[in-house]
Amino acid sequence: MALFRLSHGALTALVSAALVVATAATASASDSFMDPQGPIAAVQKVHLLRATALILIAVVPVLVLVPLIALRYRRRKDGHAVYRPKWDFSGRLEFVMWGVPVVIVALLSFYLWKATHRLDPYSAAFGETPALNVQVVGLDWKWLFIYPDLGIASVGELGIPVKQQVAMTLTTDTVMQSFMIPALAGQIYAMPGMTTKLHLVSDAPATMQGENTQYNGRGFTKQKFQTLSMPADEFAAWVEKVRSNGIALDDETYRVLAMRSDRDEVQAALGTAQMPDNALYFTLDDNGLFNSIVHRYHGGEALSTDQQPGTVEFGQEAPK
Repeated sequence: MALFRLSHGALTALVSAALVVATAATASASDSFMDPQGPIAAVQKVHLLRATALILIAVVPVLVLVPLIALRYRRRKDGHAVYRPKWDFSGRLEFVMWGVPVVIVALLSFYLWKATHRLDPYSAAFGETPALNVQVVGLDWKWLFIYPDLGIASVGELGIPVKQQVAMTLTTDTVMQSFMIPALAGQIYAMPGMTTKLHLVSDAPATMQGENTQYNGRGFTKQKFQTLSMPADEFAAWVEKVRSNGIALDDETYRVLAMRSDRDEVQAALGTAQMPDNALYFTLDDNGLFNSIVHRYHGGEALSTDQQPGTVEFGQEAPK
């Protein structure tokens, strides 16, 4: 009974300590699902904490009992531990050793199944307000955000309104990439010639970092962007700012954008004094740009290297 009380006390203390450490480690970073800015990231945080607590139920007794057993059954002349050289089975011990892990695995499986369905990226379960459509194109080494209904596009900034669902359709015009905004949702892969979907929503105004989590070469570390969650009136002002200060996203501009260049290099090539230092703004002459990017890979023949973004032949790559 005393041993049980010790294990239970140690379990409670270690679970609490683990949760405090995990939270403290990410409290200073607003770009983490441990500091959620939307319902999806909030569910992910709860799932992690629940899984950690369940796993500690199996881990903590091992950490506590192993040294206690070694201490109690160590070799000594005046030892009081019972010596049973022919002992080989205990029904109670077997029940605990196998029963507890089975229960833990069953609970983890149930919660994982529940969370997986709840966090389905294709699910549009954030109210009846019409969603803001955003088309996302992964390039080397930047993300292009196209707002087909608003006639604008951006690189380096993703503007979204607070408490309005954002329906994203993603692809790449180069290698496979992985899109993620940790404080809101993610991650989801995007591949050339294919589309995937992601639905998300922000609870409050905030600035969050997004990134590509799939390594793709020299500029990988710079393939990040700022997600700006704004009230409706501020979002409308942001849209107007992009529209007023943007340059036309025509074929020539897109070719420069799609070259193997990181954010700083493309900013130097296409940026203007009216744009922020870390973002590019565009106006759309063709709302079918996203579809043309996807369908370029559906012609039945392989593209030549000089027509394929992501290759040196398509465009320059700065010296390493």
